Amino acid sequence: MTQEQVVPGAGDARLQALAAWLLEQGVEADVLEPASSDASFRRYFRVRTGGGSRIVMDAPPPREDCRPFVQVADLMRDAGVHVPEVLAQDLERGFLLLSDLGRHTYLDVLSADNAAELYSLAVDALLRWQVASREGVLPEYDEALLRREMALFPEWYLERHLGLRLPASERDELERYVAALVERALAQPRVFVHRDYMPRNLMISNPMPGVLDFQDAVYGPVSYDPVCLFMDAFISWPADQVGEWLADYWRRAGIAGVPVPTRCEQFLSDCRWMGVQRHLKVIGIFARIRHRDGKPRYLEDVGRFFDYLSQAAEAEPELRGLMSLVAHWRKQAGNP
Repeated sequence: MTQEQVVPGAGDARLQALAAWLLEQGVEADVLEPASSDASFRRYFRVRTGGGSRIVMDAPPPREDCRPFVQVADLMRDAGVHVPEVLAQDLERGFLLLSDLGRHTYLDVLSADNAAELYSLAVDALLRWQVASREGVLPEYDEALLRREMALFPEWYLERHLGLRLPASERDELERYVAALVERALAQPRVFVHRDYMPRNLMISNPMPGVLDFQDAVYGPVSYDPVCLFMDAFISWPADQVGEWLADYWRRAGIAGVPVPTRCEQFLSDCRWMGVQRHLKVIGIFARIRHRDGKPRYLEDVGRFFDYLSQAAEAEPELRGLMSLVAHWRKQAGNP
């Protein structure tokens, strides 16, 4: 047994139950290999079978629910997107047996030499997903959800991580920006949104890319997934390059029939505003993962998002006051 393998034992009742369930599916799992690390309560393991390897998901109820994963997998497959096949399921206990899309993510291999090709393939898959969009199938990315996401920033980053208590005047000012961000997001054309369409969730597979971690998909702003793809938490590109990729996405989306704005500059502005909403959310999530879940390494990448925020403010004068507030809070906490 290597250090990367796990033997289901008495210390982990769910792993024991998972191994027993796999045996019912005809899969012996005396040894499990962790297949990925996840920021949620889900766990993924790789198991060997006579026909190759499989992935098993452990999503413990009531903290996780496998049903959206199964639903969205069907939607994405119908749209022509390469996603894992659900080979067996126990939705009540939170177990799924999946086909294995491989060991290497985009994040593992992305470089300046291959980025254009890999991102182009990712845009192909994203456009297929967006073209298949229809209302009333997935949860709405509505005002309530947008606000819940942005509330993570003051609750977990400002208050819990930086230890700040905002005066009423600053809370009111932050609320004005939150309202403006929500308004801009809701004004955009709506499509199916993966909601975490980033290199870490795209697999080097055949065909490419394989797409993972789609269970939180919603129906919402068309700019959201392109922003996720090109302004990632774990890898950065020059702002000019990101702008070129977003413009190329906009051109191809229009040809494919995706409802993007008629002017590219309007789309790029929407991306900047949508990006600020996402960046604030992710900063809050990374702080929560550290302080609630005991996983500190995610917060090590938070500086990337402050850079993205600064870039947005440079191009969008209406956002500069928000960036001044953020800089003030970080400096106040001794974290400029």
